[in-house]
Amino acid sequence: MGAILTLVEPVVVINKLGTSFFEMALTQTIYNQSLKTTEGDSDRAQALSSRFLLIQSVLSSVAAMLSIIPLSRMADRHGPKVFLVASQMGSVLGMFMLVIFMYCEVPLEFLYLGSLLHGLSGGGPMFWAGVAALASLSSEQGKRTLKLNIVDFCFGVAGVVGGLLSGYLYQMGPSILLLTAIMVSIVALLYTVFGLTDSRHSLSENEPLLTESESGKTMDRVSVGMLMTAMVLFMLGMVGAENVLQLFVLKPPLSWDSVWAGYGRAATSAMYLSSFLGVLCLFNVLGDTALTLLGIVSNWRVFGLLQLVLAVTDLLSNVFFTSIYPLTLGWFSGFCFLLSCAISYISAVPIIYQSGRDLRLGSI
Repeated sequence: MGAILTLVEPVVVINKLGTSFFEMALTQTIYNQSLKTTEGDSDRAQALSSRFLLIQSVLSSVAAMLSIIPLSRMADRHGPKVFLVASQMGSVLGMFMLVIFMYCEVPLEFLYLGSLLHGLSGGGPMFWAGVAALASLSSEQGKRTLKLNIVDFCFGVAGVVGGLLSGYLYQMGPSILLLTAIMVSIVALLYTVFGLTDSRHSLSENEPLLTESESGKTMDRVSVGMLMTAMVLFMLGMVGAENVLQLFVLKPPLSWDSVWAGYGRAATSAMYLSSFLGVLCLFNVLGDTALTLLGIVSNWRVFGLLQLVLAVTDLLSNVFFTSIYPLTLGWFSGFCFLLSCAISYISAVPIIYQSGRDLRLGSI
């Protein structure tokens, strides 16, 4: 039983279910309210919803960046579980703001307060910083690649299930979906506080958290720099486009209802399942390149810095795509997705460069 309580996977699964339900309720609420404001004009509603999500994302991301340093210091003293608890508390508070909006006569802008609270509590960057740190600390150094990919696999499974269920729950009633999201998220928070234990038995005092390559520290910095560049480019290309996609499927000619929108979200989450299988197949090929990156995440001070970079990227991606999307509605509304594809493919360049560099150094 004690070994089970050291697993971070249950937190990831339960939390993802809750956030999947909430994201569906939030997107549908914003779009429906925008349709009312624009008297049924779908293009104007898309532009209005896009602008709202842009401001919401900016508030959340900026607040998250401000909270990274104090939360990282707290985690240094009390352990990385601080990241999970703080971010989940902020998430639950943000969900209650949507409850107030649904049942009280408040303007749509009131939901910005929920985004601000979520961001000040660390938001998504801090949640994943805590997940990665706890997953690394509870696994042996040579198995951290597999451990973190199992976490991603669990995240993908929860996303698929959450996407499939959220559409049907919304049809039963928006309030039912939102109440379910809050209850599930509270369960995840309670499990984190009272059930999850911070196990560090796998790390000895003499075990290095960030391994050095045979070529010395300079080579490590190059490897880390290439991998971080790849992560930033990939997030830049994907995050903002995924948010735009949730709006795109609601407008004509698709005009998806909540069930089909849920299927779309499930299909997006399914990529985590295929990527897990890919990592299993290519684990021996990736070698030290992947292990260098996982050496970073085992030291959450350093990982806090990485999450700061990714938080900035998340903000830039959302600003970029949600700003472009309304401008392309009149001539080619799918332009954002082509652009997203191009940027995401560019993220492979640093990985290819680093792999070639490793091969050249290995042959010397």
